[in-house]
Amino acid sequence: MKRFFPPIFLLLFLAIIIGANIYLSRRFNFYFAVENTRLLYLAFPAVTALMVFGMMPLSNSTKRWANIVYILAAIIMGVLLYLLLSVLLVEAVNIFAHFSAKNMGILALAITSLVSVYGVFNAWNVQVTQQEIGISGLSKEIRIMHLSDIHIGHFRGKIFLEKIVRKVNRQNVDAVFITGDLFDGVINLSRESLAPLTDIHKPIFFVEGNHDKYSGIQTVKNHLREINIHVLENEIYHWNGLQIIGLNHMAADSETFNMHASGQKNTIKSILESLSPDKSKPSLLLHHSPDGIQYASNHGIDLYLAGHTHAGQLFPIKYIAGLIFQYNKGLHSFNGTKLFVSQGAGTFGPPMRVGTKSEITQIHLKPIK
Repeated sequence: MKRFFPPIFLLLFLAIIIGANIYLSRRFNFYFAVENTRLLYLAFPAVTALMVFGMMPLSNSTKRWANIVYILAAIIMGVLLYLLLSVLLVEAVNIFAHFSAKNMGILALAITSLVSVYGVFNAWNVQVTQQEIGISGLSKEIRIMHLSDIHIGHFRGKIFLEKIVRKVNRQNVDAVFITGDLFDGVINLSRESLAPLTDIHKPIFFVEGNHDKYSGIQTVKNHLREINIHVLENEIYHWNGLQIIGLNHMAADSETFNMHASGQKNTIKSILESLSPDKSKPSLLLHHSPDGIQYASNHGIDLYLAGHTHAGQLFPIKYIAGLIFQYNKGLHSFNGTKLFVSQGAGTFGPPMRVGTKSEITQIHLKPIK
């Protein structure tokens, strides 16, 4: 992701929020003929303020009340998005249908409710997807499971991870690779939350994500090491004929802006140069975000596994994510290097997925002669 200017995006976000509040207040005043118009003009900004200030400041709180406020704020974020879209849809349809004002309001609320409930259900329905990828120089077929963006935190904990582990074990893979954002806050940051991973009796490899850092990266890594998970930190691990290169979360190079990896001297470019992987051996790169594929290609990396994007998670944000990230989801190829970007098993913010899916991916690596 090339240089962006966060202040511009912040101003744009605020402008959209203010405009949406004014628009929704006016439309619902029209739909339901509210006598006290000030009530709506106060209600929507109040709910929006709860959404904004109830999430970020409380994301790492372990207090019960903070957990409740965070959950409420995150749900409000998703509901408000689909309320706005539902109102716009109803207004467009009404050009031809000519509903009464009250029926327009009821229809907008009904659509919002249906989409929100579907979004929550879809987010919790973790799907196993399949990929087959050829690797030059591989001596035998290997089946691996790629997990990313589980986001254990305010919405997810041990029970959710148990569900994922059961799905992993049904696939009978040779190893599991976790490309970051295992955690999404400290509220469930404990060894107990990670206990289900001990039921996977195969090698597990982990690299950090930006949310693991926010949650307390050393605690995350210590808990993982205590249950014998291979935590890779800018290093090469040799396993089953593969060079497994695990990188901390970082920017692609010193010229590329990455708001989630700011202030770091290390880059994908510099670390790969220092590690100098053997180009004659099959290699697999693990990094949280799908950045710097050109540097992976320069070093002869066969397969690059990443996550981070969530594929945008929500319609229509998934289209914005497609503009921000050159590689937003799925399998891609760049100068001989394959890149697979997971949509992620969990969610960030609203516990919803609309237009995307929660996935874990079984990847069948096959030798190419």
